[in-house]
Amino acid sequence: MSDPINANPTIIDVSALPTRLSNTEEKSSRQQLLDRILALSLSSSDPELPLLTDESSEDEDDELEDTIDAQEVFDLISSISDPEHPLTLAQLAVVNLPDITVTHGNNKNELSEILIKITPTITHCSLATLIGLGIRVRLERSLPPRFRFRILIKEGTHQSENQVNKQLNDKERVAAACENDQLLSVVLQMLSTCK
Repeated sequence: MSDPINANPTIIDVSALPTRLSNTEEKSSRQQLLDRILALSLSSSDPELPLLTDESSEDEDDELEDTIDAQEVFDLISSISDPEHPLTLAQLAVVNLPDITVTHGNNKNELSEILIKITPTITHCSLATLIGLGIRVRLERSLPPRFRFRILIKEGTHQSENQVNKQLNDKERVAAACENDQLLSVVLQMLSTCK
């Protein structure tokens, strides 16, 4: 998202970004997930392993549902790399915690919505749609299907705001973009820095 006019965008120090997870907590969370997968894949005939019943899985799913908030969404997308700069979207202030809203359904059968407003570094950024696509792919791969996503350009920050918003939230356009091998390879490169 650079050009000769904005060759030096504002950069936020990684240590100043809001986060809930420390490195040790993140490793512990990953280890718990790996342990759970391993337990599910092993035979239930091993008496040393605790059995996961449907009841315990439901309890864990309820716990996961309760923990998804704006901070967790920010933690998921903040480390996506910018397609032009060797920095993350959070470091460039393209994504900000106050611009993320999570609205939960009244019960677990209702859909929940995540609204993310992104701020391009320049008003004529040609890659705003690609950045939004990267965010959408990251969230769709990381969160349960009960979530719906709306990704919008923050008001007044892009000259083609309405057009980009329409592209980012049109299911058919997003599906077509994800089938384009060249676009998908760029998105995967952006996501390669995700924690």
